[in-house]
Amino acid sequence: MDSFSMLLHKEFYYIRHGQTDWNAKGLMQGFTDIPLNDTGRKQAYEAAESIKHVKIQTICASPLGRALETAQILNQVLNCEIVIIDDLKEAGFGNQEGLVDDGWFEAWKDGEFTPEGAETRQVFIERAANAVNTAINRPGPVLIAAHGGLYGAIKHHFDLPDYEPLPNCALCHHTPPNLESPIWQRRFVNKIN
Repeated sequence: MDSFSMLLHKEFYYIRHGQTDWNAKGLMQGFTDIPLNDTGRKQAYEAAESIKHVKIQTICASPLGRALETAQILNQVLNCEIVIIDDLKEAGFGNQEGLVDDGWFEAWKDGEFTPEGAETRQVFIERAANAVNTAINRPGPVLIAAHGGLYGAIKHHFDLPDYEPLPNCALCHHTPPNLESPIWQRRFVNKIN
């Protein structure tokens, strides 16, 4: 039984950080702390407009600057507590950070390859599960501001359909299984162009 089978059944919101220069160039970021670029800040302000009507009580953010700045921009309209959770960081990609994916990423996701100095996929999944549980156990509704890779681990284990990767600053509302729906449900709060 994996860590996600024990995920708390509480609604939450999730936003992937705004765009960085490395996103724009297709470079793997991982633990490397790359800031938002001007486009990323604009995306975050637009996302803030989409969620200002929701009574978020807590924002839980990755400590990496791109996610934390996204959270801070959203908090200009939400006015709630921001809690930094270290384990909400992106997966560590070791010697592949700062490089274009040359095909290793799919093998890493399948657990068949781990770059030098990187986290294994299983270690990352366990860390992500614990971090999400820590986040959604805070007073809610909770908004998690984190990363695309972390979201990929979450959606896989929530048994959501395998959508395309989450775009920068895509903001999703998740509701747990219930009598009407036996699986987690995801709804986009904002429109990403």
